[in-house]
Amino acid sequence: MIKKNKHINGLVAICLLVISMADALAGNREDIHASAELVQPLLPGMKTPEFFVKDIEGRDFRFDPRVLDKPLVLTFYRGGWCPYCNLHLSELRLAEERLKEMGFNIWFISIDKPALLLESLDDPNIGYTIFSDSSLDATRAFGLAFRVDDELHERYLSYNIDIEEASGEKHHVLPAPAMYIIGANGIINFAYINPDYKVRLHPDVLLAAAQAYKEDADPRLVRQRKQAKKK
Repeated sequence: MIKKNKHINGLVAICLLVISMADALAGNREDIHASAELVQPLLPGMKTPEFFVKDIEGRDFRFDPRVLDKPLVLTFYRGGWCPYCNLHLSELRLAEERLKEMGFNIWFISIDKPALLLESLDDPNIGYTIFSDSSLDATRAFGLAFRVDDELHERYLSYNIDIEEASGEKHHVLPAPAMYIIGANGIINFAYINPDYKVRLHPDVLLAAAQAYKEDADPRLVRQRKQAKKK
């Protein structure tokens, strides 16, 4: 019971986080925002946008939400140079098999250029589908783009982290780390976005959200309410 309540509390916290971020912000979602705290992420219930990314071979890939054949778990992460991202990708292996059993595709998007998508990871044989968004098309479409300020950029360089080299671009933009569950109908069913890159979604919470999607949770509640009104 304690473990279940912990996960429920986590889901509630996620909802509050996303709602509070959305309420506090102004401007255009696709802007490149001044900080991770100011991003305007897409929320559950919204349609997934079309976007273009590149695969590990550098080939263009067009995502069209109208032709999904499976629900999708989509994760935006900063890059293979980020130890917290590497740890999170490795940790998600705890959920990978179960998600695939439930019929989900599992995709990751980073700002790394295609040549570094696998090379820069702690485990290049991680087995996930990973895309490059160094052009920022997906990151901006989801409202996650923010610019690294000059002070932080210099600090990264002092740690031997060169985000220009990693992305192949000079835009100094990263995504606020985010995870989405996108239904086969192209509608966002679940979202977790945290401006603190050190705080990532636990695999158990992701699995709980995926299970809720599979159980058709939202329509089920609507049906229950209609049935209650008839009594």
